[in-house]
Amino acid sequence: MEIRSVKGSDYYAISPLINEWWGGRQMSDRLPKLFFDHFTNTSFIAEKEGNIVGFLIGILSQSQPDEAYIHFVGVHPEYRKNDIGRQLYNQFFDVVNQNGRNVVRCVTSPVNKSSIAYHTKMGFEMEEGDTFIDGVSVHTNYDGHNQDRVLFMKQLSMN
Repeated sequence: MEIRSVKGSDYYAISPLINEWWGGRQMSDRLPKLFFDHFTNTSFIAEKEGNIVGFLIGILSQSQPDEAYIHFVGVHPEYRKNDIGRQLYNQFFDVVNQNGRNVVRCVTSPVNKSSIAYHTKMGFEMEEGDTFIDGVSVHTNYDGHNQDRVLFMKQLSMN
């Protein structure tokens, strides 16, 4: 497997896969092409035998000089549990460290139990929200009306 930086043309390969990889959930509109054009240094594609099997779209915060943010991550359903996500995250963590950042944040939906479990397993801490849903601390209306989110933070050790 090879991990490389994204390029603008990857958008056209990944965008049609997103809803399929998310089991039919409408998710593709959450990842516009601008991420593939403007965050190529912090976003990665995992390929196996020329096929895209995973991706991570991340950014270095412009407002918080010690922070970075993971916007979107996907692994092909047939390739999950093969350490692809961990390798993508570690690639991002390396770039974050190289840029003098030591905090990584990300957000997920309370219905995405696998994402919550995965981020916890990867060492992310759940940020305290204002309510609990199914035992999970949630920030109500974080992304708008009825758009509750679970917020995560991971402190990286500086190299």
